[in-house]
Amino acid sequence: MKITAQIRWTLDSVEIEPRLVTLLESIARNGNLQDAAQSAGLSYRHAWGLLEAASTELGDQLVNRQQGRGTQLAPLGTKLLEGMVDVNGSLAAGLREGEARMAAHIAQAPPSVSNPARVTLFASHDLALTQMREIISKRNDLKLSLQFHGSLDCLSAMRRNQCELAGFHLPSIPGTRTLAAQLIPFLSLKGWKATRLFDRTQGLMVKPGNPKKLVRLADLSQKGVRFVNRQPGSGTRLCLDFLLAQQGVSPANVHGYAHEEFTHAAVAATVASGMADVAFGIEAAAKEQGLDFVPVVNEHYYLAARASVLPRPGVRALLEFLDSREFRRLVNNLPGYRSVGKLDWVNAMDIIQ
Repeated sequence: MKITAQIRWTLDSVEIEPRLVTLLESIARNGNLQDAAQSAGLSYRHAWGLLEAASTELGDQLVNRQQGRGTQLAPLGTKLLEGMVDVNGSLAAGLREGEARMAAHIAQAPPSVSNPARVTLFASHDLALTQMREIISKRNDLKLSLQFHGSLDCLSAMRRNQCELAGFHLPSIPGTRTLAAQLIPFLSLKGWKATRLFDRTQGLMVKPGNPKKLVRLADLSQKGVRFVNRQPGSGTRLCLDFLLAQQGVSPANVHGYAHEEFTHAAVAATVASGMADVAFGIEAAAKEQGLDFVPVVNEHYYLAARASVLPRPGVRALLEFLDSREFRRLVNNLPGYRSVGKLDWVNAMDIIQ
């Protein structure tokens, strides 16, 4: 069961449809209404109708169309989109917490005899797990609740018994004990196990052709470079902060360091829309948005669980799939991903170098 809470905005009597925000993002990225409508999943007529209705109610144009120059966001459209990106990010943490709490309440309902096995996985955002969820959703013998949160939030949720499994990641570099300092209070708990699920590459997501010539993290502090960050508590944010400190780069010198999104897909989309020049995230999300990618660090993605939950039917069924050739093929087909073979459960603290 997937529980999703959404943010909806109303300006006076005008409700800002989520589809309108998606359309504005697509126009900023494509500069062409026909392409933007197709990218947003709308017909040209429907897209233009949304823009006209909103412009009439708001009293000014959201876009400008110029002969030979396509469609561009007007000042009101630009500021409306910037506001949505800025404010929605700060509200999203509360929504995700609400989703988790609602899921926890529902999970406490005793199952009927005929119900399939159920398992709840809280995981740091990942594209392989997103595809895995789609496959599992077609099965009749297993019901998976997959929720994406920051690595710290996932481990904290598992400690509160809100999930049976928690996904998190650490870079494959020396000194991870320092980087993992915030994870250790969880991983050191009695009876906690962990297994390495797969490896993936993190790096700089940049516009096609890399016009700013960004090749290392130190380049984020260059004048005129706009960055979009992941939220505090995410594994990617922990990794970035660690690497910036290693290279002597102060976050205060990174323009956009406080501009935060909650998934790899969201930061990639922000760069693709032209609202940022660069983000730090996984290669697969960059390629999904047609961005170029500069590799920076390889990392291990882990699952954690209490030893006592591993024999449960739902957990056992999910782990059998994650241990299958089908899942390893799925992983290896994603840019920047590598499978690691059979799952090997060890004491959670043993993964810290």
